[in-house]
Amino acid sequence: MKNYNLAVIGGGASGLCAAINCARHNSKMSIVILERLPRVGKKILATGNGRCNLSNINTQSSSYHNGEFACAALNKYNVEKTLAFFNSVGLLTVTDNEGRVYPMSYTAPSVLDALRFEAERLTIEIRCQTPVTKIQAVSGKYIIYNGANAISAEKVIIACGGKASPSQGSDGSGFELLKNLGYKLTPLLPALVQIKTKTDLIKSLKGVRAKARISVWIQGELISESSGEIQFTDFGISGIAAMEVSRYVSCHFQSGSKKSCLISIDFVPSLSKNEVSDYIYRSIKRNSALHIEGLLTGIVPKAVSAAICRAAGINLSLELSDLSEKNISGIAQCIKSFNLEATGTKGFESAQVTSGGVEVSEFNSQTLESKRHKGLYCCGEILDVDGGCGGFNLQWAWSSGLTAGKNAAL
Repeated sequence: MKNYNLAVIGGGASGLCAAINCARHNSKMSIVILERLPRVGKKILATGNGRCNLSNINTQSSSYHNGEFACAALNKYNVEKTLAFFNSVGLLTVTDNEGRVYPMSYTAPSVLDALRFEAERLTIEIRCQTPVTKIQAVSGKYIIYNGANAISAEKVIIACGGKASPSQGSDGSGFELLKNLGYKLTPLLPALVQIKTKTDLIKSLKGVRAKARISVWIQGELISESSGEIQFTDFGISGIAAMEVSRYVSCHFQSGSKKSCLISIDFVPSLSKNEVSDYIYRSIKRNSALHIEGLLTGIVPKAVSAAICRAAGINLSLELSDLSEKNISGIAQCIKSFNLEATGTKGFESAQVTSGGVEVSEFNSQTLESKRHKGLYCCGEILDVDGGCGGFNLQWAWSSGLTAGKNAAL
C-alpha cells in the first residue's frame, strides 16, 4: 500500500489550491490528489459562463451563510492575497465595475491551466478516475479506498464539493465519506438556482429579461430580497436576482411548511408607487390615444407592460381615457409588487452551489482541521458555507483551500 504525507480528495478549485499551498509550505511532503472524473477542475471550466468569475472585491463575511465561521479563512486569504496567489502562478486578472474578478484572458481554462501547471511544477501526483469509496482512521493514519484498491496518508483534505452541478463532478459522495466517519450534515439543498412559480401570469414573458428587485415573502413575512437581472422562463424565473434568494425558497419547501411562499417583483425600485402613478398620468395626458400595452414601455419592456396590466385586471382593449383612478393605482401597485406564487426550485442539476453541508462546529475555523480527527481537514463547498452570485463561492473555495493546505503542511 503506497503511503503519502497528504491525500487531497477532490481536484476542484479548493482541492487544487490546498495541494499547491501545502507543497509550497513544505516541499518535503508527498502529496496526491484523488479525482473521480477523467480530469481535474471540470467545474472551474463552467463558472462564469466559461469566463470564470473567480472572485469579487466586495467579499466580506456577511456575503456568506455561516460567515462567522468562514471569516477566519477569508481574512487569512482575502481577495488581495488570493489574487497575489494567482499572480504567482502566472494568472493576471481584471475587475469589472461591479467588483467581479475575471482572468485577463476572460477564459476559464486559463485559471485551470495555471493551477494544473503549478501542481505539476511542485510534483504533486494527480490520480484521475479515482473515486474514493471509503476512508478509515487507523493508528494515526488514514486508509483511503478506491474500490478494492487503497492508499494510506498521514493527513487528508476532503475537498469533494457539494451536490450542485453533478455533471461537473459534485455528486455528493464527499458527504457520505464524512457521514461514515461520524460527522453531522445540515440539510442539503440546491442554491443559486432557478425558482419555480405558478405560470398563469407569465406565460407570455418566456425569455424576457428585466432589471428588478425581487423579494421572498412567507406568510406575509419578508425573508430575503435582492436586486439585479431576472429572466422569465416557462417554469418561473431565473437570473442573478432570483438565484440570490433561491436558497430561502429551497429551505421553505424542504421544511414541508404549508405556509404560502410569494415572490414579489418590483420592476422600478428607484421609483415610489406615487411616482409610478404620476408617470402613468403623464403618459395618458401626453398621448391619450396610446394603446394600453404601450402605456408603460418607457419604464419596463413592452411584454412586461402587458403582463402588468393583465395582473391588474385591465382589459387590454380599453382606451387610456377609459382608465379610472382605481385602475391606475392598481397598475402602479402591480409594477411595484408583481406577485408570483412559488412552487419550489429547480434541482441540484441546475444549481450553482449547495446550501448545507458538513456542520461547521465540528471544525476549527482558523485551520479547517477537524476537532474529531487530527490531520483531517475540509475545505470548499463540502462545508456548510455558501455565498451569493458574483464570484463569492469561488473566493471561499480559494480561501478555504489555501488555509487547509497551509495548515496541513505544518
